Amino acid sequence: MKRVIKLTLVSVTVALLSACSNMSAGNLFSHYSAQNNGVYQAVKTGQYEKAEQRLPEFVAGDVLDNLEKGRVQFLAESYQSSHSSFNDGDRAVRIQQDRATISVSDSAASLASLAVNDNLNNYYPADYELGFLHLYLGLNYLQDNDLEATTIEMRRANQVQERARQDRQSELESAQNSMKAQGISPNVGSVLSNYPDAGKTLQAVQNGYLLYLSGLMYETSRELNSAYVDYRRALAVMPDNPQIIEATMRLAKRLGMSQHLEQLIETYGEQQTLKDDQARVIVLQEQGVVEALQSWQLTLPIYDSRGDGALYSLALPYYANTTSERFSSMQLNGDRVTEYQLADVNLMAQRDLSERMPSMVIRQALRVYAKDQLRKEAAQGDDVVNLVFNLWNTLTEQPDTRSWQTLPGEVYSSGQAVTAGKQQIDVDGQQYEFNVEAGRTVLVWVSRQGGSATIWHKQLGRL
Repeated sequence: MKRVIKLTLVSVTVALLSACSNMSAGNLFSHYSAQNNGVYQAVKTGQYEKAEQRLPEFVAGDVLDNLEKGRVQFLAESYQSSHSSFNDGDRAVRIQQDRATISVSDSAASLASLAVNDNLNNYYPADYELGFLHLYLGLNYLQDNDLEATTIEMRRANQVQERARQDRQSELESAQNSMKAQGISPNVGSVLSNYPDAGKTLQAVQNGYLLYLSGLMYETSRELNSAYVDYRRALAVMPDNPQIIEATMRLAKRLGMSQHLEQLIETYGEQQTLKDDQARVIVLQEQGVVEALQSWQLTLPIYDSRGDGALYSLALPYYANTTSERFSSMQLNGDRVTEYQLADVNLMAQRDLSERMPSMVIRQALRVYAKDQLRKEAAQGDDVVNLVFNLWNTLTEQPDTRSWQTLPGEVYSSGQAVTAGKQQIDVDGQQYEFNVEAGRTVLVWVSRQGGSATIWHKQLGRL
């Protein structure tokens, strides 16, 4: 009978593992941050081509693998490959979202994860990651001079942002009430956009980078009302950012929003306009890479009422308390460029982990119980089988450290009125030149990691 039970348990376990699409030796005995470390370190040090060469074929499934590939390829200026990878990732996300019911493979993966670890479950990207997916699809289209497709991706990204805000509305309102109780008045962006003024809480939920870029793209395509909506939303998230303030006031004036304009002028003062011989340079600057989730593990002996025991490992992901990498200031035509924060991606990632942690802890407890039941049924006093299960439990308990690890750590904006004509940006000794005509605006996109930078620009016309 014991032999039958053992064979049955082994057969069931093998069947479950075989049905799991995320099954691999790496996911059994390691975790994502460890498997992806080569790519992560190459991006962090600015070795984009090396990172591209190290991209694995399969680690975390069609969604996350393609997000990482698309981002690395974009930094390496392999734009066609990047666009293809992001489209593949987008397609995989749509398949996930279109599935109305839990599939057989989902059920098998869930059961298998109770016998092994959470890495066998399908990966569902966080809201902030979905926003970045559409942002980078939009940047790919912009890089290819397809403004119409860019604005379509901005619209899709906005839908993700709005859904995320609505899902957390009560928490944002609670944070706003707490701020009011401390005597902090709502910022003008929150008032104009009907957003809760929730400070850091709002910044962890809404992406100021995405909202400001979306506003710029709508304004460039002459969708002024949509642009104004996104500028106001961006202002609610980052109320002290001069580029967002200027854009919001510019659109309020053009659209005849006199009451709004009065509120903006009262808060921020009058904004200077371009002189006849001047042009505007806007720089969007990504810095560093988001922190990778780390592994926390603890092995404990657990005994039952009869004194029978076994070793079980507890494993959870966490973010280390590290300081962000500091970068030297860029120069525009020999002058230092002042940077203003648009987004803190580390804050978004940490917020996502804190939201997921309760369910992770519950699954961890369920898994310990399930593994213990499996061990007792299989071993039944057999010391050799008991030892095998102890080794299996210890080696396979790995934390779920999956996240989009090649995203930037922080994003900044800069803006400057310049004399029209030839311009030069200097980033850590790397020089980049472009031209801009009087009365027009140019967008310069920069992503900096280590001592390297990817730089390109696009003419936005007369804003």
